[in-house]
Amino acid sequence: MHRAPPVAATERALPAGTARVEHRAIRPTAWAAPTVPSDPPEPERISRAALTRLIEPGDAAIGRAVQRHGVVGLVQGFYEGAPANRLGLGADRITAYQERLRKFNPVTDLERIAKLGGRFIIPGDSEWPSQLDDLGDSRPIGLWVRGLPSQRLPSLRLLALRSVAVVGSRACTAYGRHVAGQLGSELAERGWVVVSGAAYGVDTAAHLGALAVNGMTIAVLASGVDICYPRGNEPLIERIGRDGLLVSELALGMNPTRFRFVLRNRVIAALTRGTVVVEAAPRSGALSTARRARDLNRHTMGIPGPITSELSAGVHTLIRNGAATMVTSGAEVGELIGAIGSDLAPERVGPILPRDALEPPVARVLEAVPASADGAPVQRLAHYAALSEATTVQHLHELSSLGFVERHGAHWRLVRRK
Repeated sequence: MHRAPPVAATERALPAGTARVEHRAIRPTAWAAPTVPSDPPEPERISRAALTRLIEPGDAAIGRAVQRHGVVGLVQGFYEGAPANRLGLGADRITAYQERLRKFNPVTDLERIAKLGGRFIIPGDSEWPSQLDDLGDSRPIGLWVRGLPSQRLPSLRLLALRSVAVVGSRACTAYGRHVAGQLGSELAERGWVVVSGAAYGVDTAAHLGALAVNGMTIAVLASGVDICYPRGNEPLIERIGRDGLLVSELALGMNPTRFRFVLRNRVIAALTRGTVVVEAAPRSGALSTARRARDLNRHTMGIPGPITSELSAGVHTLIRNGAATMVTSGAEVGELIGAIGSDLAPERVGPILPRDALEPPVARVLEAVPASADGAPVQRLAHYAALSEATTVQHLHELSSLGFVERHGAHWRLVRRK
């Protein structure tokens, strides 16, 4: 007898012996004004939103079914209770999905995320990070994102192009906490976006390190983006939602489980250009992120620790086996990751995207920036680009994160090639 795989639920108990999940829903007014879409969401987005509430992240069987039938056709098949041989899934699984689809409305979820100051992005959107496609059939169905695009927050796709994951033990030592915080600050000061999971320990230190220097950070959650977990990190998660981005595959209101934490790690590994492990015992979950990063041909790095520390043993094993490169500073991380292609050589600063890949308004701003060493003020650039000053500033920050321009006092100028 075939048994259906576990069906995603808004409430699920953790395995025996695991502490009960404590969470708190994030206040919707804490960060940003709502952005209600002007047009009804298209069927593709509605169907993908529905799937994020039905399935567990990384379900390769669903990924293959989406390829065969299209996401709209697949979800319609669930609604209708289509025969198992038609969808290529177990009959009991289809029945379970059909029953759950009657209990919620995905359009409501899309309206809620807009009111919370966020959005649901899907493959094909201009904001979709295409590097997630490297996950193949287990790539995310879509991503719920909290944090509005602004002058400091260009799209997730652009931020991910300059991102580094910093992961490690929740129960880190004082050494690990110090190193993770310092690494987060050093990376952010060099223009890198720090990505982690908002857990206790190394994650927290890395996020705080980036925020301490007014840098950019992204938290990839194992719950809905309206849920604060762990409870003790509520202030940090709220701050990231205000000054950075919260990202999740899970629909609003869905709680974390042990399984979801493991699956979340693959998104961190795929989203970023490289992963740094600060402290990790031999069986630490952070090592799964490092292994996945290596499998995806991302740079995998490790921070060495005391040889007497069990929490550094996993990192030392990665380095000894050649599965990770030893690094000791943000500068070394940047040199290693930046050495991809001639445009990213560590000896000079250069753009990480060709000009023809820029959105037209962004390209207009770039064209307006003079080649002189003094540059030009925002007001003049906005005039030449025929955009508002606020929009011009937003695009200048995007161009800065991509290595095209830099601030020079109150002016902006082109980055000089060495």
